[in-house]
Amino acid sequence: MKESIWTRKPAAAPARETLTREQITKAAMTTLDAEGLAGLSIRKLAAKLGSGATSLYWHVPTKDDLIDLLIDEVWGEIDVPDPSLAGWRNGALLFGHSLRAAVLRHHWMPDVMYHRPSIGPNAMAMGSRGLVLFGAAGFTGKDLDYAMGSVMAYTLGTASAEVATREITSRSGRSLTEWAGEVIQQAEAVADPTMREALNRRVARDIDTTFSEPFAFGLEALLDGLETRVEK
Repeated sequence: MKESIWTRKPAAAPARETLTREQITKAAMTTLDAEGLAGLSIRKLAAKLGSGATSLYWHVPTKDDLIDLLIDEVWGEIDVPDPSLAGWRNGALLFGHSLRAAVLRHHWMPDVMYHRPSIGPNAMAMGSRGLVLFGAAGFTGKDLDYAMGSVMAYTLGTASAEVATREITSRSGRSLTEWAGEVIQQAEAVADPTMREALNRRVARDIDTTFSEPFAFGLEALLDGLETRVEK
């Protein structure tokens, strides 16, 4: 595996260099959130910052390094409450909803977060706080890892699917309501009575709840199941 920006010894920037890694990361985040991965390049970012590309390379040698920095910034946005204040279950709910919200804010995350290890300081701090949170429920050893991992996998999976759906509609120029209505209309033509009834329920729901309500239901159900594990 190649070294990452977290393990590589940083090069010393010239004494007259005024650009900082924090400035680069902030500008890159703005670009990614607005334009996605296709809109991000070191040269375009340098122009945005009014600097030469060489100045950026002192701080961020490669585009992979820049992506690592940005992923870690997102991990730093996740709220992982102290279980002594929130309780483990309420804390886990807040954690899940905060993680989902972060992925929806940064729609490019699902495309990059599995490609390189998240070992930056924010990722490590989030992981440590998460283990404390789920440890407060009574999980230990590998079960502790599995409990936290289950909530993260569920949340990241559902949020990634939501991002993909929203991007499909954005590229098509249709609203999410229009796109969903067309899909349901086509499905009704081939659905059996049981599925047709389910489709009608979906039509009756407000489009925003199409994602938020099932996510909240699934997260609560997952935590219900985890609770039974520690009560045995």
